[in-house]
Amino acid sequence: MTIVMMILGDGGPPPTARLVSKVAGGEPEDYAMPGMVLHIAYGIVAGAVFAVGVPLVGLALSSTIVAVGLGLALSSTIVAVGLGLAYGILLMVGGMVFWMRMVIGAEPDRDMMTMFGTVHVVYGVVLGAFLGAGILA
Repeated sequence: MTIVMMILGDGGPPPTARLVSKVAGGEPEDYAMPGMVLHIAYGIVAGAVFAVGVPLVGLALSSTIVAVGLGLALSSTIVAVGLGLAYGILLMVGGMVFWMRMVIGAEPDRDMMTMFGTVHVVYGVVLGAFLGAGILA
């Protein structure tokens, strides 16, 4: 997700650099790399929460076939991608409402919100696909 954010971003520091600068003092531009490291750490923790949390609520992420009503069968990889998509949307909304506005104190413009939403949805889908295919689990 961090790499996609770097590609789609405006070339400025990531939003997490603003958080680091708020805590450490100074300008966000001074903390671009620590901000990226913090963002990667967030991603690792969020991925671990998803990988551990989904099975705890009784859902499977393994590469098996899940029986669906009406005689249909659905690969659990597809289910995992769907769960990842939902998780990415949850992270997007939480990030937009809580982190961006309440913690960092930013009022992002439409372009930033579009990029922010896109990278979180991509993160969720890729995370679900990797876990559903058994690559990370």
